[in-house]
Amino acid sequence: MTTVARPRGLSRLGERPELRWLENVPVWASTSLVLVAALAASAYLRTRFIGGQFWMDEAITTGIASHSVSAIPGILRHDGNPPLYYVLLHGWIRLFGTSESATHSLSLLFGLLSVPVGMWAGWTLFGRRVGLMAAVLFAFNGWLTNYAQETRMYELMALLGIVATVSFVHAFVNRRRVYVIAFSACLTLMLYTHTWGLFFVVGSLAALVPVYRVADDRRLLLRDALLAFVAAGILYLPWFPTFLYQAAHTAAPWSTKPGLGTPILISRQVLGGDRVTVVLLAACVVGLSPLFTRRMRRTKEAAALWVLIILPIVTLAAAWLSSQVNPAYVPRYFAPVVASILLIAAFGCARAGVIGLGALALSVVFLLNPGSVTTGYKSDVRDVGGEMSPRLHPGDLVISGQPEQTSLAWYYLPDGLRYGNTIGPVSDPRYMNWVDADKRLKDANPQTTLSPLVASLRPGQQLLYVRPLTEGVQNWQAPWTELVRRRSAQWGAILQADVNGGILKVVAPAPNYYRGAPDIADSAVLYKKNG
Repeated sequence: MTTVARPRGLSRLGERPELRWLENVPVWASTSLVLVAALAASAYLRTRFIGGQFWMDEAITTGIASHSVSAIPGILRHDGNPPLYYVLLHGWIRLFGTSESATHSLSLLFGLLSVPVGMWAGWTLFGRRVGLMAAVLFAFNGWLTNYAQETRMYELMALLGIVATVSFVHAFVNRRRVYVIAFSACLTLMLYTHTWGLFFVVGSLAALVPVYRVADDRRLLLRDALLAFVAAGILYLPWFPTFLYQAAHTAAPWSTKPGLGTPILISRQVLGGDRVTVVLLAACVVGLSPLFTRRMRRTKEAAALWVLIILPIVTLAAAWLSSQVNPAYVPRYFAPVVASILLIAAFGCARAGVIGLGALALSVVFLLNPGSVTTGYKSDVRDVGGEMSPRLHPGDLVISGQPEQTSLAWYYLPDGLRYGNTIGPVSDPRYMNWVDADKRLKDANPQTTLSPLVASLRPGQQLLYVRPLTEGVQNWQAPWTELVRRRSAQWGAILQADVNGGILKVVAPAPNYYRGAPDIADSAVLYKKNG
């Protein structure tokens, strides 16, 4: 009699008799059906706003990637991010262009890859049922749906986080030593993708604690871990001096110190809403509670679960503590921990039997509307550009009242224009120079900074002033945004004084029609210099 071998991984502790019928379905059939359906649903959800307008970070990212590969690391010294995603995007836009849909498609690719990779992760760790449920959760996850339509590195970081998390468990819990290399390689790539890779390193080190408790050969475990982390550190060394410079000069003055709302952020921003969180948490309580009993405490299943729990908690805790000094704690940075959270949910649903299936089905229903988790209208600068572009001529001057939106104006306005912002003239509007930006903005006296820019205009030339709408003052209370709000108002007042004094005259405002309330709203006024 021929015995069909199960996929290698942890023991199938999660199997329940009421779902035994699933074992009678051919593996290839159930796998293919679920994967194809999950990919199709994911593609539908993650392309609803694929051609949506950029917000400022996306324009900056595209602008940096439009430089030569050799120039990108030097530019990022002034930006604050590692180079991997920008280099990949550079190659992508050479093939497909710089349109919103073209650049969003790179993130979409990473988002769609998370579905089969998520299935592989759940399957190899905990069995086929967990893999199938993981595929569904990764396909419908609100966080992945949102950032699959944004030209930023978050989706790549999440994909690398899946592989790194699974490789960690296989390498140090299951002791499949080939995964030590995979984990080290993924860790290196994460460090070169986003600075939160450093917090993931801290979380990974902490996750070794439950592994050490159940290890058969602790000395070999520690040696493998040392090799993995040291190798990643050595490979990261070429970028480390740049990171130190960025940390000292390009912090995030636009952010504020985080409070104690991380569970709410995970519920609403990562899982996609409180309803999703409640049903998945209920399934996890039912399914995973036995693994916390004394009898199961030292099993590999329990060790793997503790890894998936400790890794995101410590990663987020390290980031939270760091942000008390240099605030940079926003849900879009949570990419490294998305994998752990969804794998816990899949494991819990698989072990909870019918309750788990119900929780999974309800989660899908709650996430069927992509508009509930994705911003379709990020900024109105595309509208401003559409109205103002026909009126602008080469040599005209564009001034951004919010310095980091200069790249957004560059993206949506025609070629041949000159640029400046409330810090001063801008030689290359394709990126934002964050080096000591808050100090430079404080030191830039509005009158003495604006006057030379107006004086540089010849009679008949135009000045387009794009000013952020800051009526929602509660969103402008960080050190940087509060100063931006004040400076943009001061510049607007000075320009109006120039109009009153006959130096400038108003040509046209924009946008003439507000389609809705975008995440970041702007208004613009086009002035012409009098003869």
